[in-house]
Amino acid sequence: MQLIDIGANLTHDSFDHDRDAVLQRARDASVTRMVITGASREHSPKALELAQAHPEFLYATAGVHPHHAVEYTAECDAEMRALLAHPEVVAVGECGLDYFRDFSPRPAQRKAFERQLQIAVDTGKPLFLHQRDAHDDFVAIMREFEGRIGTAVVHCFTAGKRELFECLDRDWHIGITGWLCDERRGQHLRELVPNIPANRLMVETDAPYLLPRTLKPLPKDRRNEPAFLPHIVEELARDRGEAVAVTAEATTATAAAFFRLP
Repeated sequence: MQLIDIGANLTHDSFDHDRDAVLQRARDASVTRMVITGASREHSPKALELAQAHPEFLYATAGVHPHHAVEYTAECDAEMRALLAHPEVVAVGECGLDYFRDFSPRPAQRKAFERQLQIAVDTGKPLFLHQRDAHDDFVAIMREFEGRIGTAVVHCFTAGKRELFECLDRDWHIGITGWLCDERRGQHLRELVPNIPANRLMVETDAPYLLPRTLKPLPKDRRNEPAFLPHIVEELARDRGEAVAVTAEATTATAAAFFRLP
């Protein structure tokens, strides 16, 4: 089994003391490639540095998460464009809208999102998207760029049936995380994931966040890491009614094609 974790926040400071060990545990768990999420002006360059230090194992995205939208200046736009010129940076984002926390004003979120969508138009690179409690505005902004942007994945999908089918109708990909394993918040996802076509489905940990609650035993520090990706794949396969090997092979092939990985 070979797996690709399409979203791991390995520049997070919780990995500073044991990052190499985390990478080795991922390899030992059959995670053969990872895409390191760049989600701010500070962490997008760090994601590239990690990818360059581990060629053909780690790749990166470059973008500004809606939580950090207020930092999206003209200088920031230039920085993101420079990062995306590197071959190791395989997607634009994490970008989008988050009305759940509203850490940045909504007008600033929308503006930052639009500017990053323009980068995707200009570079031709795929989009790594974030949406929480903002689906209608999110779709409306994406619609303005229809026909000009390429492929897109709605990472860490947590929404409902209407939102899922609207995403699939637009040929967007879906990233599934350990949210699926949360009996408090993710039960609806277990019923929805069989509807996702295999060529639109990818898997991710979103480490260090979203530790799968069904993992036994749970790590004492409650930190998620890429080595736990096989557990998510097992849960996903069960909910889709297919063999683990089938889910693993399909999600890996889909991710490799989406991010144009060698």
